[in-house]
Amino acid sequence: MAQANRPLSPHLQVYRWGAHMAVSILHRATGSALAFGAILLTWWLVALATGHDYFSTVQGFAGSWFGRLILFGITFSLMQHLASGIRHLFMDMGRLYDLKINTLTAKSTFVFSIVATLGIWYAAYKVMGVL
Repeated sequence: MAQANRPLSPHLQVYRWGAHMAVSILHRATGSALAFGAILLTWWLVALATGHDYFSTVQGFAGSWFGRLILFGITFSLMQHLASGIRHLFMDMGRLYDLKINTLTAKSTFVFSIVATLGIWYAAYKVMGVL
C-alpha cells in the first residue's frame, strides 16, 4: 500500500505554550475539582442532618490542616472557573479574539482567582476572629 502525502496532524511541540492554553486546560481541571467539592458539600450536609456526633467528625476533618488545604483548593477552583467562564462568555459573543487581548484576559483570570481566593480566606478568618 502506498503512503499518501498528507500533512501530519499538529502536535504539542508545534505550538508555543501560552496563557490561553493553560486557562483552557485549567478550566476543565477546576470543573472536575468543583465536582469533587460538590461531593464534599453533600457529605457535610448529610452530616448536618444526621446528628451532632457525625457532624462533629466531619467538622473536625474540615478544620484539620488537610481539610483546610482541600477547602482552599476548592475555593481557588471556584474563583478560577468563574473567571474563566466569564472570559469564555465574552469569547462566545465573538470578542477577545485579538491575540494581545486574549493573552491579557487569560493572565487576568489567574490574577483574579489568586486575589479573590486570598481575599475570601482573609475575610473568613477575620469573621472567625482568628486574625
